[in-house]
Amino acid sequence: MLKAYQQQNGGLKGIVIEADDALPVGAVWLDLYNPTPEERRKVDIALSMELPTRADMEEIEISSRLYQEDGGLFMTATVLTQMDSDMPIGGAVTFVLTPAHLVTIRYIDPQPFRTFALRCDRAVVNAVRADMVLMQILDTIVDRMADILEKTGADVEAISREIFEPSTALGYRSDKDFQNVLRNLGRKYDLTSKMRESLLTLGRILTFLNQAFDGKTNKEAKTHTKTLSRDVLSLQDHSSYISNKLTFLLDATLGLINIEQNTVIKIMSVAAIVLLPPTLFASMWGMNFDYMPELHSVWGYPLAILIMIISGILPYLFFKRRGWL
Repeated sequence: MLKAYQQQNGGLKGIVIEADDALPVGAVWLDLYNPTPEERRKVDIALSMELPTRADMEEIEISSRLYQEDGGLFMTATVLTQMDSDMPIGGAVTFVLTPAHLVTIRYIDPQPFRTFALRCDRAVVNAVRADMVLMQILDTIVDRMADILEKTGADVEAISREIFEPSTALGYRSDKDFQNVLRNLGRKYDLTSKMRESLLTLGRILTFLNQAFDGKTNKEAKTHTKTLSRDVLSLQDHSSYISNKLTFLLDATLGLINIEQNTVIKIMSVAAIVLLPPTLFASMWGMNFDYMPELHSVWGYPLAILIMIISGILPYLFFKRRGWL
């Protein structure tokens, strides 16, 4: 789909360009979402440049993601979509900035693009130049990531309380669902790591733009770029903090699981040792020899029972006194 945004009533108005339609003369932003070869060719001809293919967008080299060509700035960032779900998806989004146009090429539909498009439809966006549109789109992406990081931090705090806070007045419960805790930690760590990757690519784009704007008269765009760079840097620091905390919680959860398993093994070991002496006596008196004086005694059976009980109680009292139970 090819959508063109042009100035109208003090804002940007988007129209879908059909296959037989020509591009509007005053279009400031051209948004290519899952573009067809015909739509790509139409924009190539209108801008007199060759847009990167999907394979080019997925390259990870800096030289393939940030470069100048044919009078335009080509920048590719990793933007996340479905961040509210348990399976966030990261996809490449390419921004092509020329003096008169901004072209975005994407094969995903992140929430910031939908939000910015709605603002344009409501005539809230006031951007008369392509670089201003780019700054506002990047600002929307950074705001969205800040909101998700804030929510992720709150979720991590809830997981931390679930792990460490006592569930009863007597202490920690031993029936906590650590398997579910591990799943939640894994999902949050996956989201945080993908957000760090996205913030890294956005930071590189802003650095590239800051260098490209040097020496130009457009001080507003350069000031906005520096502000966004500081915001991205602060989000990177916050995501690193959340990532480190998730690593700590993961180690703590695995440690608690080991402690719980050791407790179970210890109880089973003590139970085996407590039952070992009575088993020894029962095995001894259960032998089928012809001559066993105890078998012919009137008090033989109750005495054997008493000895087995005492032999089981004595190891228990010994472990209890040593504090092993």
